[in-house]
Amino acid sequence: MSIEVKNLTKSFGAFKAVDDVSFRVETGSLTALLGPSGSGKSTLLRIIAGLEVPDSGEILLTGEETTSRTARERNVGFVFQHYALFKHMTVWENIAFGLQVRRAPSVEVERRVKELVDLILLAGLEHRYPSQLSGGQRQRVALARALAPHPRVLLLDEPFGALDAKVREELRRWIRRLHDQTRVTTVFVTHDQHEALEIAGQVLVMNKGRIVQAGTPLDIFDRPATPFVAEFVGESNRVEAPVTEPGVACWGPIRFAVDGAAAGETVRVFFRPHDVRVGNSPEDGRVEALIRWTRFRGPLMELGMDLGGGREIVAQVPKGVAQAGGLVEGRRVFVDVAAYHVFPSPGTPTDAAHYGVADMDI
Repeated sequence: MSIEVKNLTKSFGAFKAVDDVSFRVETGSLTALLGPSGSGKSTLLRIIAGLEVPDSGEILLTGEETTSRTARERNVGFVFQHYALFKHMTVWENIAFGLQVRRAPSVEVERRVKELVDLILLAGLEHRYPSQLSGGQRQRVALARALAPHPRVLLLDEPFGALDAKVREELRRWIRRLHDQTRVTTVFVTHDQHEALEIAGQVLVMNKGRIVQAGTPLDIFDRPATPFVAEFVGESNRVEAPVTEPGVACWGPIRFAVDGAAAGETVRVFFRPHDVRVGNSPEDGRVEALIRWTRFRGPLMELGMDLGGGREIVAQVPKGVAQAGGLVEGRRVFVDVAAYHVFPSPGTPTDAAHYGVADMDI
């Protein structure tokens, strides 16, 4: 079951929540709608589900126009952030509910519920009530209930939002395995970039009601199409650098290759902390820096470094490398930037353009 959205728009008063959005989700895929709060992703999901009516645009399921159909007619499964389980019903009764509403034969209901209880790893807990389950177990029941009527599409609205970090991590892995088993076309909303990049095959990044980039997790992370994506997805250093000569922008002693920018222009350069190379010798044109602070990040050490002239950058290096190299506060080191993304500064005629990606500074 594919999903195709064409020129979808939805406003609430003067606020445009979804602004001329178009995209396609292939049959059997797992797609993330990623964006900050207020970007329109939940509204878009509810429109696809039939829970909101768009002002304009079309929704096609497997090429069939469904914009004016009810949620039930679309046969879409929907899972909310806060489970929305029936508190007075057991696990078995919650999962069976959708089938019973559709008047499925009791034999089919029994078979399907048992199949799903096994799938969500809750065999033996069928007669417990939601209050007797953990948060992760309740969310798995909510997923099973949505899957019970064999929906053509499964839509998940912040499905991990109400859970603690450890349970979120476990449930993410479980969702990925569940999708691999069922192959139901699935779209889930999240503001958490780690969730989107970890489990989705396709990521749609939203901002201010629009899709600003669509691609694989690797595309989104390594080849951001806009400054917003570069800053929102993953951690980044951001600097403003003047173009001092054709093809070269300088941020203090650090030089960046710039394609297409004119001398005198200022560009925005984004680079990941793990793309900052740190060493104890000035090899390969590295520039001197002072480590002002360090922060323990599990397998990584984060280093806050001062390059002089008010210029500061953050680097991340493996913990073992930091320890072996004596990378501690007060240590003078040498740094360069291995990969970066360059965009025009706001207000330039080509503000939306991307000046390109460099794999190494010059």
